[in-house]
Amino acid sequence: MIMKFKFSLTVVLSGLVASALLPLPSSAAPQAGTFSWRGPFQNGTSTEKGLPDAINAKEALWSIDFPGASTPVIANGKVYVMGYEGEGPELKEGVACFDAETGKRLWSKMYNDFLSDTIYLRYATSSPTIDPETGNVYIQCTQGIFACLSSDGKLIWEHSMMESFGRLTFPNGRTASPVVDKDLVITRGITANWGAQGPAGDRFYAFDKKTGELAWSSTPADRPKDNSYSHPILGWLDGKRVFYSATGDGSVVCVNARTGDPIWRVPLFKSGINATLLVHNNDKVIAIYGTPYEPGQMVALKISHEQPTNAAAAPLVLERSKTELWANDLRTSTSSPILVGDRIYVVSEVGDLNAIDVNTGKLLWKIKIGIEQRNSCPLYADGKIYVPMLNDSGSGEKVAADESGPGRGAFFVIKPSDTEGKVLSHTTLEGRCFGTPAAYNGKIYQQTTRKLYCFGKAGNNNAVKVEMDEKWPAPGKASQLLIIPSEVLLHPGQEASFRVRALDKNGLSVEDIKDSMAIKWASFIPPTAKVKATMKGSFTADGKLVAAPESVPSAGAFEATVGDLKGYFRGRVLPGLPIKQDFESFKLTETNEVENAMFAYPPLPWIGARFKFEVRQTNGNMSLTKTIDNKFFQRATVFMGDPNLKNYTIEADVMSEGNRRKMSDVGVINQRYMIVLKGNEQTLEINSNQELLKIMVPFKWTPNVWYHLKTKLVSNPDGSGEVQAKVWKREEKEPEEWTSKVAVKTLHPNGCPGLFGFSPQDMRVFIDNVAVTAN
Repeated sequence: MIMKFKFSLTVVLSGLVASALLPLPSSAAPQAGTFSWRGPFQNGTSTEKGLPDAINAKEALWSIDFPGASTPVIANGKVYVMGYEGEGPELKEGVACFDAETGKRLWSKMYNDFLSDTIYLRYATSSPTIDPETGNVYIQCTQGIFACLSSDGKLIWEHSMMESFGRLTFPNGRTASPVVDKDLVITRGITANWGAQGPAGDRFYAFDKKTGELAWSSTPADRPKDNSYSHPILGWLDGKRVFYSATGDGSVVCVNARTGDPIWRVPLFKSGINATLLVHNNDKVIAIYGTPYEPGQMVALKISHEQPTNAAAAPLVLERSKTELWANDLRTSTSSPILVGDRIYVVSEVGDLNAIDVNTGKLLWKIKIGIEQRNSCPLYADGKIYVPMLNDSGSGEKVAADESGPGRGAFFVIKPSDTEGKVLSHTTLEGRCFGTPAAYNGKIYQQTTRKLYCFGKAGNNNAVKVEMDEKWPAPGKASQLLIIPSEVLLHPGQEASFRVRALDKNGLSVEDIKDSMAIKWASFIPPTAKVKATMKGSFTADGKLVAAPESVPSAGAFEATVGDLKGYFRGRVLPGLPIKQDFESFKLTETNEVENAMFAYPPLPWIGARFKFEVRQTNGNMSLTKTIDNKFFQRATVFMGDPNLKNYTIEADVMSEGNRRKMSDVGVINQRYMIVLKGNEQTLEINSNQELLKIMVPFKWTPNVWYHLKTKLVSNPDGSGEVQAKVWKREEKEPEEWTSKVAVKTLHPNGCPGLFGFSPQDMRVFIDNVAVTAN
């Protein structure tokens, strides 16, 4: 069955596209399946038919052990879903591909966790996304690996978002799912990068979907209060391709999806908002928020057509009172609502399935189906609502003894009407439900924290092929340039090529500039830059950037000019090994008014250092000093090099303020292992995740005394290895024996060298004489 949805240019621009007709972009021949976890209309609905009226766990077509909190996506008879396997240090998270009919595992791409603070096995909370044009699969793992794979599992490109962009992790493990929009794939996360993006922010990143080159990055929200994995919803606004999303500062934002330029935001909540938005009739956005412990609301906001007058004024901050259409007291922390015509269906935090009129916010009916809900969302298809619940509050079914309590989830099939929701079936699943169901070829797929299930009719059931013939408006006159990649990392003497794309005022592509002689390149220092620095490099006649040969780190921006059009990119030059920094060349020209201290900004090319560390004078020497004026930055991780570095030794002088009762923590990072002196615990700790790999040995150290910390990794031919660390007072001789040695079965093969500081009790830590050398 092929269902076509065509949109004329007039309809798109008039703002009359119905909520059920807001398609994900596709320019390819139709494929059967569902390519994104929110479905083809971005609202939690599917056009699949012939789906089961009842679900019984004992009558599953198949089930396999592949735990996670993901939503399956499906194309051409293949199911792709995030998941994890293994235990302790050997736990791996990633994507697996299964035969949709039999459940046979076809391939998988799995990664070890590293440097994350994820707890309670909160892995695989994101979902894969399939590109309808190429069939490629995009994933983001909890530790920040963002990757593109072919439909048969071949790795096409990959980024370590943590080491390349300063992406932070959180104990809740919430991880965003990618969004494909024409030639771009968009993801998001809380990052603390370098330069102007040094302060922690809830940022969106758009990459060329085929090459993995960064097209733009955007910070549309205020300082985040929490991470958010709210899924961006694509649409059109006054001729601009935009997306709407909730953010970690508690706002709803509108962003130009082709350039990353923020347009407006509406502050709503004092914490981050995780539920995905709904867009209805292209004139209103519906958000829902709350926490398990705080009240929240569901709110409908009128989509504003106000535009910022210039980049400095973006985004416009709109008052809720001037955009609110209605509000009610329903709340969720992470579960998202779905939209069926003029009806919203959502499972509230307390386990009620609610039906709401989208135009008025009036509650039409509700039924109690559980006691609490988290990430899982309903799916509407074939006239029914499929609802997974976190825990089963009592179905009467027998389950194994080890599956009792929090080890089982519930799954409901409900027939909605204008006046009630009729329960057609209720079953108990092994494992709790955090993921959302997917529909395909007469079948329902659901993942739990134990299994991946398939229910429904065996065989070919005439899967719906949704062909989205979405017409984009023709571009206008060129008014700006987009430089791809918009950010680069080079080594001395290395070169990079760029694509220069002319865009109209709305951000739509006009043409790629092919004549390199027509492009003029010049170093550029933004007028707002706190560090006036340039990237050391020059352009050749054919438009290639060549980094300076000197082994000196540098960072800055370049401006491209074509006639009266301008565009920008930024970049870093980082030498290979050795890396050495004693901070003595820094000039203290800035004042930290809170701490009343003179300082210099840390090295500009370092990831995650700004505002968390400052270069100050300590006992007559210059050192990197952990700031204590902002509690949000009390934990700081800094990366100093290339994520592909390996087989090196890193060492540094370290010190903590304190007394006999309290000290702070300070350490270094070697190839994705953290080696930390713990002040209050009086230990030396080696970890790569606080739950999966954390080994401590006693080590008594004194506050306000310099110590020297040194670590290296030893790898074996079979992939195993050993993490070695030693520490001693700086003025003493280096001991021959290692203070701690930790054997690991699977050694991280590479990783960026870095530094770490944690000052939870207003006790600064200090780092000096950093050296990274090849083994």
